[in-house]
Amino acid sequence: MEPLALAGLVLITAALIFYSIGVWGEFFKKNLLKIHVVFFWAGLLCDAIGTTLMFFMAEDLSFDIHAVSGGLAILLMLIHAIWATRVEKSGTDIQKIKFHKYSLFVWLFWLIPYFYPTAAMM
Repeated sequence: MEPLALAGLVLITAALIFYSIGVWGEFFKKNLLKIHVVFFWAGLLCDAIGTTLMFFMAEDLSFDIHAVSGGLAILLMLIHAIWATRVEKSGTDIQKIKFHKYSLFVWLFWLIPYFYPTAAMM
């Protein structure tokens, strides 16, 4: 495996770990804490860098399920991290408690490109 591909794979898997810790930590705590927000941002950063590395390695670009859902997932993760940051800093206790419903949706959506490989990987 090429070094860039390995780095991308490691980073995207790190994104899964960080994002999962943030989402499930928040879910089980039933409240949004600063540490959860840190894990959201770490997951987004790892995913964005890993995806960028994979993008530079791609020989042909296609708009398959992996590419489209992956792009949407990164956008949802960005919106989620920004929203989490705002809710954690200045949101009400009720907003912090109810925030996890959106977190689970973003996490589940993110799993689509993670587990549905691009045609180039098959």
